[in-house]
Amino acid sequence: MGTDDRPHDAVMPTDVPRQLSWFDRFATATSGYISHAWFFVACVLLVVVWAPSIFAFGTVDTWQLVINTLTSIVTFLLVALLQNTQKRADEAVQHKLNAIADGLTDLMSHVGGDDPDVDRDRRELRRAVGLEDRESSA
Repeated sequence: MGTDDRPHDAVMPTDVPRQLSWFDRFATATSGYISHAWFFVACVLLVVVWAPSIFAFGTVDTWQLVINTLTSIVTFLLVALLQNTQKRADEAVQHKLNAIADGLTDLMSHVGGDDPDVDRDRRELRRAVGLEDRESSA
């Protein structure tokens, strides 16, 4: 299956721009940092430091409000960043699958010749390339 008969929504790895936006680079770096054990340890230490701070705040409501607000803000921001990196990873896998399907249909054309079963399988594989894009809700 050459580029002329590739479905219009099937993106190949070589068609993907190599330059990442500043946000993508920031999200990737953040994802790298928070996936290490030291980030988890820092979170545990935050809770350990927060727990005895009840004496500094005077009321339980203020004490709880501080940790609830802090964790809500951090969670909200991290979900946005991690969603960015996950989406790009999913797209990269789809592009690689497109390349594999393209190469496989080319190989099937050369090896299978005019065999009707191979031709049917090639057409089915061509239709499958980019299937995720057609079936997604995005």
